[in-house]
Amino acid sequence: MMTVSRSFLAWALPMTLAIAGAASAQLPPGDGPNVVTTTNLEPTPVKFEDSMLQRLRVPAGFSVNVFARNMQHVRWIQPTPNGDLYVSRPKQGDVLLLRDANRDGMMDTQKVVAQNIKNVHGLALRDGKLYMASDKKVLVADVLSDGILSAPKVIVDDLPDGSQHPYRTLAFGPDGMLYVTVGSQCNNCVETNLEAATVLRMQPDGSARSVYARGLRNTLGFAFNPVGGQLYGFDHGSDDRGDDTPPEELNAILPNKHYGWPFCWGDRQVDMKQQNDPENTTKSDFCPTTEAPALTYTAHAAPIGLAFYMGAQFPADYRGSAFVAMRGSWNRGQPSGYKVVRVRFDAAGKPQSIEDFATGWLMDVPPANLQQPGAGTPAEQQKARRPAQFGRLAGVAVANDGALLVAEDQNGVIYRISHGSAR
Repeated sequence: MMTVSRSFLAWALPMTLAIAGAASAQLPPGDGPNVVTTTNLEPTPVKFEDSMLQRLRVPAGFSVNVFARNMQHVRWIQPTPNGDLYVSRPKQGDVLLLRDANRDGMMDTQKVVAQNIKNVHGLALRDGKLYMASDKKVLVADVLSDGILSAPKVIVDDLPDGSQHPYRTLAFGPDGMLYVTVGSQCNNCVETNLEAATVLRMQPDGSARSVYARGLRNTLGFAFNPVGGQLYGFDHGSDDRGDDTPPEELNAILPNKHYGWPFCWGDRQVDMKQQNDPENTTKSDFCPTTEAPALTYTAHAAPIGLAFYMGAQFPADYRGSAFVAMRGSWNRGQPSGYKVVRVRFDAAGKPQSIEDFATGWLMDVPPANLQQPGAGTPAEQQKARRPAQFGRLAGVAVANDGALLVAEDQNGVIYRISHGSAR
C-alpha cells in the first residue's frame, strides 16, 4: 500500500466511509461490506500562463506549444481530412471548427458549426457526415463546403440518463457499425437501465441498437487498434475505495462480455463495498466469469481520451502505440494523473506496458502567488498550501501532420506535441 506523507496528510481531509450494518444481512458471509478510510487531496486549480509551458516534460526531441487557447470547456477533438479540427464543448453545448490556415501549428480561426446541443461530447467523421453524442442523443450532420454543418438530425434520442457520467463518446468500427459508450448513472450502484455502463453498437442511422459489452463503469476513451482491429477502452474505477483501489483498467472489449462493474474490480476481484449481488448468483461466483483487464493503471487517474498513433512525424517506434489523457484525481491522498501516457503495443497489437509521455501539469509546490494565503480563512490557507495543477486533460487526437493534440477543459487550452522541427 502506498505511504501517504505527513505533509500530504496535513493538507488533506480524511473521510471515513462506512456502510450501515443492516445491509450486511443481504450478503453472503465474508462478501462485504467493509469500512475504508480515504484521504482526499484535490490539487488547487491554477490559471494557465505561457510561462507554464516550461513546466511540461516530454521525451527528448519532442516539444509542446499552444495550438488554441480560451476555448472554455473544450473536450473532444476530431481532425478532418483537410487538417481542420472539430471540437466539442459540453458546457457551451456547441461544436467549433478550428482552422490553422498557415499550418504553423497554431489556430488562426474558429467558427461555431453546431449549437444548442446539451452536453455534446463525442465526435466522429464518416462518409462526409459528423456524428455527435450528447447525454441522451446521437445526432448527425452533413459536412458542407468550408466545413460548415447542415442542421443536425437526431438518430437516437433515448440513451440512459447521464446523472454522474453524462458524457458519451462514439466511433465507427471496422465493421462499419457505430459504437457508443454509455457511462454509469452512479458511482457504484446496480443499474436499473440495462444500457447503462455499456458499449452500445448500432447501424449508422441509429437502428439495430444492441449492447455490445457490459460492466464498464465509464469508458470514455476507446478506439479500434489499427493492427488487428481489436477494440480497446480505458475504464474508470469506482470512487471511495482507498488510494490504490480500484485501478483504472485498459480492456480489450469483446462482444457479449461483462467487465465486472459494479461487482468486481481489477483482475476480477470482488468489490467488498458493493452491498448487492448479481442476479441469481453471488459476487464470489460471478467475478471469475468476467473479463480481466489487459493492463491496469494507478487508481483514480481518470483516463479520458485515447488515440492510436499511426502518423509519420514521431519516431517509428511510436507507431502502433496509444496515447491516453489522464485527467487527474480528486479523491486520493497523493494525486495521480494530470499527464498523457503512452501504451506500448507489440507487433501483434497486444498491449504490453504504460509509461509517461507528457507530464508537468501537476505541481508539487504551488506557484508563489498561491503560497501566501495571508489572513484568509483556514480553508483558503489549506488550499494555498496543497499541490496545484493547471491542466485537467480530456480528448486526444492525432493531427493530419502527425502531431498529437491534447484538449484541456479547465483553462480551455489545446496543446500540440510535435517531434523534431515540425510546426
